[in-house]
Amino acid sequence: MNEPARHDQDPAFRNPALSPAERVDDLLGRLTLDEKIGLLHQYQAPVERLGLRVFRTGTEALHGLAWHGPATVFPQAIGLASTWNPDLVRQVGEATGDEVMAFHHKDPQSVGRNVWAPVVNPLRDPRWGRNEEGYSEDPWLTGVMGTAYARGLRGGHAVLKTAPTLKHFLGYNNETDRCVTSSGLPPRALHEYELKAFRPAVESGAAVAVMPSYNLVNGRPAHLSPLIGSHLRTWAPDDILVVSDAYAPGNLAGLQGYHKDLPEAYAHAIKAGLDSFTQDDADTAATLGHVRTALGRGLLTEADIDAAARHALSIRVRLGEFDPATPYDDITHDVVNSPEHRRLAREAARQSITLLKNDGLLPLAAPRTVAVIGPLADALFEDWYSGTLPYQVTALAGLAERCETVFCEGADRVALRIEGGYVGASADPAGGPLYVGGERSCFDVFDWGGGAFAFRSCANGRHVSAGEDGVLANDQPGPNGWEVRQTFRIEERLRGVVLRNISSGRYVTVADGVVRTTDDPDAASVLSVEPVESGAARAAQVAARADVAVVVLGDHPLVNGRETEDRATLALPERQEALLKAVHAANPATVLVVSSGYPFAVTWAQEHLPAVVWSAHGGQEYGHALAGVLLGDDDPGGRLTQTWYRSAAELPDLLDYDIIASDATYLYYRGRPLYPFGHGLSYTRFAYSDLELSSADLAEDDTLTLRVTVTNAGEREGEEVVQFYTRQRRSRVKQPLRQLRGFVKVRLAPGESRTVSVDVPVADLAFWDVTRGRFVVEEAAHKAQVGASAGDIRLCAPFRVRGERIPPRDLTSGPLDVADHDEYDGVVLCDAALDSGDAVRSTSPGSWIAFRDCDFGGGDFGGGNFGGGNFGGGDFGGDIGERDFGGDLADGGPPACVLAVSSEEGGVVTLRLDDPLTGEVAGAVSVPPTATRHDFVEVSTPLAGAAGVRDLYVVYESEGVTVGALGFVPGFSR
Repeated sequence: MNEPARHDQDPAFRNPALSPAERVDDLLGRLTLDEKIGLLHQYQAPVERLGLRVFRTGTEALHGLAWHGPATVFPQAIGLASTWNPDLVRQVGEATGDEVMAFHHKDPQSVGRNVWAPVVNPLRDPRWGRNEEGYSEDPWLTGVMGTAYARGLRGGHAVLKTAPTLKHFLGYNNETDRCVTSSGLPPRALHEYELKAFRPAVESGAAVAVMPSYNLVNGRPAHLSPLIGSHLRTWAPDDILVVSDAYAPGNLAGLQGYHKDLPEAYAHAIKAGLDSFTQDDADTAATLGHVRTALGRGLLTEADIDAAARHALSIRVRLGEFDPATPYDDITHDVVNSPEHRRLAREAARQSITLLKNDGLLPLAAPRTVAVIGPLADALFEDWYSGTLPYQVTALAGLAERCETVFCEGADRVALRIEGGYVGASADPAGGPLYVGGERSCFDVFDWGGGAFAFRSCANGRHVSAGEDGVLANDQPGPNGWEVRQTFRIEERLRGVVLRNISSGRYVTVADGVVRTTDDPDAASVLSVEPVESGAARAAQVAARADVAVVVLGDHPLVNGRETEDRATLALPERQEALLKAVHAANPATVLVVSSGYPFAVTWAQEHLPAVVWSAHGGQEYGHALAGVLLGDDDPGGRLTQTWYRSAAELPDLLDYDIIASDATYLYYRGRPLYPFGHGLSYTRFAYSDLELSSADLAEDDTLTLRVTVTNAGEREGEEVVQFYTRQRRSRVKQPLRQLRGFVKVRLAPGESRTVSVDVPVADLAFWDVTRGRFVVEEAAHKAQVGASAGDIRLCAPFRVRGERIPPRDLTSGPLDVADHDEYDGVVLCDAALDSGDAVRSTSPGSWIAFRDCDFGGGDFGGGNFGGGNFGGGDFGGDIGERDFGGDLADGGPPACVLAVSSEEGGVVTLRLDDPLTGEVAGAVSVPPTATRHDFVEVSTPLAGAAGVRDLYVVYESEGVTVGALGFVPGFSR
């Protein structure tokens, strides 16, 4: 245990003239062991004798400051990315950082300066409940936008304004069973897709902290990932702080059952690189007690505690906490929702609005009357990570400032009849418990998709909610909170329907005159839904009397697609689509405006409507921005950063993270999307000409410059996002169909031309070579492409790269890590040991993995190194990493293969050449039962017929067999 140093009058850690590392060294040396342990929780303990205040990690700031009262609310992150304007995104980050500082100055204990933003998980699947939090399905574009936002948050000085935290490391795109599902990331998907999104912000120093994700990756909890040390920390120019997600540490010995108890789990987490535990809210006692227990058991050393504490202190030093003054001391609450920030919110919303289809209806030409229709027409919603809206400009409000409008929400109005009368609601503005009475009371029904309905009482305009006591009351403004208690499923019964509260899963019943919920489905009260007024019919009447109808549909950010809940479908909610169809039938001049945090399959609208517009939930200035675009003041500046599919049937399984094998995202999808990646129209037309390449023959260390001339060929000023892609024409492996390499956003007057360019380092064309475990630029022909989207390529030009030719796999250089296979079927990636290493487990008999182009030589493996006598490189623990894998084999016999295997039930593995079903059998092994999945044993087989360059298939004849590595030796003897 360290004894504290003398509290000098002017200690070194308070001297800003020293380097951050020197200051941290000084401060760390002054702390006792127990004081250092106190730094390892979200609520870091004060050290009064040294003047260290309480420090709290975790202020939410995804698209503005959240959870601390009214603050400027900018468009959702997916909307910010849709601007394709990194400088604008940086400005939004800067404004958010200023508002964080303003709130921090008012309440430093509640509003910390470690901000939990941005989210840089690439948006692999649009059904993900947290789609709105990310930027793009393209990892490079995600990195660009995440870096821009983080750079704004951190400020432009050496002293950090805030300490941005990247979320959520790693392989996290599902809410369904998120704490227990494992994201299978083969090496190429890991290195080319997932890691690529995180690296830029960390490597540039824009982000200084990272949060691991709830899920497991290849069978190991992300909070224990060896990639924290092997990648994140090696990228960073300075120390980075690794903070856990809320309550995730407890899962390690709880839901995930990865360790037998929390002291063991927390010790592993700290050794893996976790520095701060977000557990048990502000109650630190249990968490820090488990850390102390781990120390007492010898699972941790003081050096382990020092490493974590150092990362925590480094952030605090760089935030200027111990400086006499910082560049941000003069930021006051005047910046919050300031006129400048309002203008920025409006511009961000304007540039995010994306025109998906236009047959000439837009921009609206001085309409006399506009019918503004739909459940989102006069509403702005806050998502879970949104700030509190200081004011709201809805679509209706924005248009009403500019032209005559008529409004119809379009909700169906019903009465709920029950035995003994009707379900009634209080007219008190504050609401009250629902009851059963003889007088008919009405409710407006909102369809938010996925079978989720909300009921708003006509008596007082408040939504029905199930209280914690189970009693239903009309006392809420709408769906809200972490547990949304205001949504219900409507289930058919023989004599009517029953309602089931989604949050609790309980059924609505009437007991002693009180409308409440019950666990017993047989006790549910059967209701008759009596139509009072059709929302679609009412909306059609309103639309028929207007020059044009603007129908605003979409999602509620807290319902059917949010944190903890994925979507099952991409379809618009059924009643919303019926509303749209009714309005269009009444008035063909109908514009669909989709406001959502994710793509919808609006196939009917694309086929039948003259105009379709999309934006994310656009913040407080949404209505002004939308009106400006619809009425032609502004060109729609947004472009999609995700593919919009025609149906969820075009998507792979939600839990399939291998985008390469599953043909996912615009990179590999071979179908015809509804709207392609990068899509977005202007009110003018742009022509592309004179694509030029700096060279058509390039070496690995060259940079390719692409230039093109863009001309506004229309009669209006407009914005274009010029997108540059490349495609590798030939390769040893499956390559993307096209890949974004750069873009330029330009505003051009009618007839104006401009030449724009991007630089593409040839090194960026590399892909991960599984045969040698590194990135490689391959000798190959490529095609440069430029256009308005991934599906609207205007010009192409060939070029060639003088790179490497990937040789056949050298079986004499060492064991094959089975995770480095080329193809697979019916297997999952899993953890080879608790702390590191990947293995491959079969999920059914007949599963297989393939290793292409294995060089068996003459079949004798003569003269080889055979891996230096170390099987598996130590990744498997136990004996396997310790001993010479060829020790039991003798020269002179036929060549052989040694496998590291485990199976709780035992099984058989067959080695086949060239085909997993009909290929020649080269060998087979019996796998004995092992104590646990991590207890690997060596089994071996002679190889028959293995000579020359052949494809090797490892075929699992049994379910539940795990293979960790293959070794090849020149001779075999029993």
